[in-house]
Amino acid sequence: MKTTAIRQLVESFEESSLLRAEADLLEGKHPSIPVPGDDEGEQLTHVIGALWVTNYISNTGMGFQDALIEYARKVRSSIS
Repeated sequence: MKTTAIRQLVESFEESSLLRAEADLLEGKHPSIPVPGDDEGEQLTHVIGALWVTNYISNTGMGFQDALIEYARKVRSSIS
C-alpha cells in the first residue's frame, strides 16, 4: 500500500469512477482509470483504500491526512 497512490486517486477521481475501477479489477479487466500499482493486487489495494478514505471524509468531515491515518491504522490492526 502506497499512500501517495491513494492520495492521487482520492484527489483525481469521483467515487463512481473508483467503484468502476474496483469492479474492473475484480473482474480481471484493466481498470477504467489509471491506477498506480505494480500488479492488479496492488492496484486493487489502492482503489479500496481510496474508496475507504473518500467515504470516511464524507461521513466524518475529517481532512484527507486524518482519514488516511485512520485507514492505515485499520490496515495495521487487521494484519497484526
